[in-house]
Order: sequence, then C-alpha cells, then structure tokens
Amino acid sequence: MTTVGVVRERAPGERRVAMVPDVIGRLRSTGVEVLVEAGAGTAAWFPDEAYEKAGAQVVAASELYQAADIVLCVSPPEQPVRDGQALVGLLDPLRRLDAVRDWARRGVTAVSLDQLPRTLSRAQAMDALSSQATIAGYRAVLVAAGAYSRYFPMLTTAAGTSTPAKVLILGAGVAGLSAIGTARRLGAVVTAYDVRPQAKGEVESLGAKFLELTSVESGAGDGGYARALTGAEQQALQEELDRHIERFDVVITTAQVPGRRPPVLVSAGALAGMGPGSVVVDLAASELGGNVEGSEPEQAVVRDNGVTVIGAGNLPASMATAASTAYARNLNALLAHLVRDGVPHIDPADEIQAGVVITHQGSVVNPAVANLLDALGGGL
Repeated sequence: MTTVGVVRERAPGERRVAMVPDVIGRLRSTGVEVLVEAGAGTAAWFPDEAYEKAGAQVVAASELYQAADIVLCVSPPEQPVRDGQALVGLLDPLRRLDAVRDWARRGVTAVSLDQLPRTLSRAQAMDALSSQATIAGYRAVLVAAGAYSRYFPMLTTAAGTSTPAKVLILGAGVAGLSAIGTARRLGAVVTAYDVRPQAKGEVESLGAKFLELTSVESGAGDGGYARALTGAEQQALQEELDRHIERFDVVITTAQVPGRRPPVLVSAGALAGMGPGSVVVDLAASELGGNVEGSEPEQAVVRDNGVTVIGAGNLPASMATAASTAYARNLNALLAHLVRDGVPHIDPADEIQAGVVITHQGSVVNPAVANLLDALGGGL
C-alpha cells in the first residue's frame, strides 16, 4: 500500500499545510495510508490531534521521509526526498532548475501543480494556482484597505460625505478578478487593466471599468496566461500607465508570467505622481522583483511622498486555514487521478500528467522544463 507523507513547511512566513484533517478521509479512500509530520498544521490552526482523529498517523520528520512513498508539500522542502520517492507540491520548476536536475539524477518523481494545464475542464478541481490566487486577490484588497487612511465606500455622516476610493487593478486573471469583486463589495470605484483583450468582458461583468490603453496590442498568451511583452512594448505600456496611475488612491498589481521575471507595471515615476496616503499592493513581489519598482517582498515601505508600497507575494499564507483547505482539495483531486487501487500510475502521455509530472525515472519529462534546460545548455 502506498504511504503519503505531509511535511511541515519551513519557509519564513509560510503558515499553510499541504493537507487538512477534513480531506484526510477522502485521501485515504484512494487506498493510501497517511503520515503527517508533527506540528505540520499548527500554524494553520489544525492540531495534530485533528489529523489523528481523521485517521492519519502523526510522526517525526525523520520517520516520514523514510517511510513515505509520496511526500506532499506546499513548496519544496529543504530536506531532500530520498531516491525514488515522489514529491508533489507547488515546486516552481521553471525557476528551480538545479532542484529539477537533482530530482532527475536521483530518480525522484516530481509532480508540480503550478504546471497544470489550466484550460482542461477535468483539471479544474486540481487547479491550485487558481485557488490560491483567489485568496491572494481577496486578501490584497483587505491589506490595501487596512493601510489606506480613508474610507473605501462613499459614506454620508454628520461630519460630511466622504468620496469613495478609486482603485486600479492591474491584471485581470484569477487574482485580479477576485480583487475587483472584493473592492467593489467594499464600495470602491474600481478600474482594471489587462493586456488580454478578452479580459474586458470579465472586468465589466463585475461592475468595474476597463482601462483602455493603446500602446500595446493583444498580450494574450498560451493557456489563458498573458504573454511576455517585448522590451519596446513594456516601455510603451509603462509610459502610458504612468499617466493614469497617479489619479488612483489604491493600485493592486497581479501580473505574472510563468517562469519569468514579473513585468514592472508601476514605475518610480508613477509612484512619485501619486497622492500622499495612496497605497500600492504588489502581489508579484519576490526575490526576482515585482510589478512595482522598488517593492520589497513581504514588506511595507512608506515613500517620502506618503505613498505606501506593500510587497505581498505570498498572501495566501496569511489566510492559512482557508488557503490550506483549498490546496488540500486540489491535491486530493490530483492524487485521485494519479493513484489507482492504492498504487501510483505515472503516465506522461496523459494530458494532465504531461503538464504536472516534471521528472520521472531519471529523466526530465515535462517538455517546457526540458526545453528550458536545453536552451540554457547542458541539460541534466
């Protein structure tokens, strides 16, 4: 019988856990045994006792890594999985090429949910990027509202009437649409922009205005993502955006391109033109950069002109209970597809597995990752 192990996340600020007690029963129904590292769910308010009550066995990390056939994580653990083991999580293989090489050399089967073919209807229940982006967009608006020193809605009081906040959402993917809906529910006047023309209808269906820009033609890419803009397109877009950004009270940026540095959408010049008390939240902020020039990952910086810039690249971790529950359901759906009668069946020819299986039997089997390795030279 296959044994699945749930590890405790150790990255700074990460409070999520890959599996929650409510989903343990469904996971075990696929014919697997479940081990949970002691304390794995504590930061998300899931105690060890709840896992044991659900039928899992709580063990030390050393025992888990030794006994588990499949290791479940949010992000890759610092401790290497053993040779021949399977690792399933948000592995970010396009940016962790050294780890990919290591997994392949040691015969690890690496399965990454962030490479899921999101256009397949039967893969929707596995779509961890969307579930986490929904939370990020929602949370971003609450973070912005908490930092903004005025009201979001129009309010009429004995002291007078306050005007509603003017909010700009840059990027109308899952996170952007979630942010639009949340800001609208809080009473803000919302405008949004996306390089993909088809996003206009989605933006307007939520009651927001679509910002019409003329400097860049369609930025639609494969798989529902935006494509990477050329250098000239990026410069033209940024210059046109700069002229609009300064009239908004709150700007939330959500634009990311898989495997690439996030595009800069809010320049230092645009920040300088915003009014004191304005707030900018950068959902793409990471060690690679972000959508906002000068944003710092997981930090809030108040500029000299009174504009607050918040680097918020891992907001789902701040809402760990809901984020972990959604993620656990995504993982369970994926494992139900991979495990049959308690035994994993890896088939890179399957259209879902062709996306998510990165390494298997000593080779890099994911085409996008393999092509990137070849382009950089040397392969494995």
